[in-house]
Amino acid sequence: MKNHTFPNALTIVVSFILAAGILTYIIPKGRYQRKVDPTTNREVVVADSYQRVETKNLSPFEILVCIPRGIVKGGEVVVLIFLVGGCLFIVEQTGALKEGVVYFTSKVRGKEEFALAITGLLFAVGGATEGLEEEIIPLIPVLLIFTRNLGYSPMVTVAISYGSAILGASFSPVNPFAAVIAQKISEVPFLTNSIFRLIVFAIGFVLWMIIVIRYANRNRIEKQKEEASFNRFSKSHGLILNLVLFAFALLIYGMLSLGWSFNELSAEFFVVGIIVGLIGGLGLNGTFLSYVEGLKQMTFAAMIGGFAYAIPLVLKEGMILDSIIHGLFAPLQYVTPILSAIGMMASQAMLHIMIPSYSGQAVLTMPILAPLSDLIGLSRDACVIAFQYGAVLMNMISPTNGSLMAIITIAGISYKEWFAFILKRLLIIYLLCVGTLFAVIAMGI
Repeated sequence: MKNHTFPNALTIVVSFILAAGILTYIIPKGRYQRKVDPTTNREVVVADSYQRVETKNLSPFEILVCIPRGIVKGGEVVVLIFLVGGCLFIVEQTGALKEGVVYFTSKVRGKEEFALAITGLLFAVGGATEGLEEEIIPLIPVLLIFTRNLGYSPMVTVAISYGSAILGASFSPVNPFAAVIAQKISEVPFLTNSIFRLIVFAIGFVLWMIIVIRYANRNRIEKQKEEASFNRFSKSHGLILNLVLFAFALLIYGMLSLGWSFNELSAEFFVVGIIVGLIGGLGLNGTFLSYVEGLKQMTFAAMIGGFAYAIPLVLKEGMILDSIIHGLFAPLQYVTPILSAIGMMASQAMLHIMIPSYSGQAVLTMPILAPLSDLIGLSRDACVIAFQYGAVLMNMISPTNGSLMAIITIAGISYKEWFAFILKRLLIIYLLCVGTLFAVIAMGI
């Protein structure tokens, strides 16, 4: 019998929502003044403008109302999970996905470590260039088939995909939702110290691959016994898989060059799903029936992603989010530059549990930390680096991150199991981050 004593993903997220509500009764209320930043067209806080405020507490019912409001606020992400998941379910129904994976794994038999490294590199680059995260959720069923055929567990599936993407996003000099927006707000020129950052990215990726592949080899599972069949792998299967690959290439181009958001990505994969169903012989009605089944399978994952948006909403509505930020960062002006940089990283990591969006966290924190860096003799780019390491890497372990909780749910991994796996490995990566910050200070970057 499966052990249900440890809370599942939804229980954990709802518990954090309620805990945030309780904190609104405990932490003093306060706020920063805000203005629109012309370089990013986002509302940012004004440094040194924090003030205590007197206002009534949220009622218990108002805290609960933040749950549906949070789901609405995260609507684009929820829709993306539904529609991309529905599309990939149709691909699976045509048989193209299974036969393509079986065919590919037959070609890399005996080269499993190489296959893991290439897969990890693809996701790391996706994380580095366009902050790949939510988009991974619908891919997990596909990747589970792939790794099972290689003889690896679901834990390896998540680590090699989601883990690699988060690592790439954290160390990237071009991640538009972390590095670029933080540099704009901090008035740091784009691609500042990019060569140094790319070197650290390479070191971090190699270290991550060593960690993951070592675990994968020590925890092998029996390979899924399926042989590739060239008779089953038809021309239509090849056409479908090429269409899906083109769709993901268009996704990256759209986000980097056309300014696409989640809605454009959802629309793209909705169309791709219909085309795939027709090519695969499902017919129009069969295609939409498969879409419905795919939507059903993604419901839990999509809702977890939506629920997570309620946490920062409760903190903001309860007027304590700015108080938490002020309490975390104000003491850093009294310590040395290196301790301040490490403190910024640690504070950003803690804050990210309450603000799952690191782009939103950049908007809230960088206007405060950039002038603080000037005051203590720390470069603004070092401040940006500390932000990226602290906030983005926490997505690997934060139970309030909807994407993580949705992914491990689909993979059949409890948060307790994931936490036990990731904690030690994440600390190793954070040691690299601390060493990097020492190098940044020593080199005057």
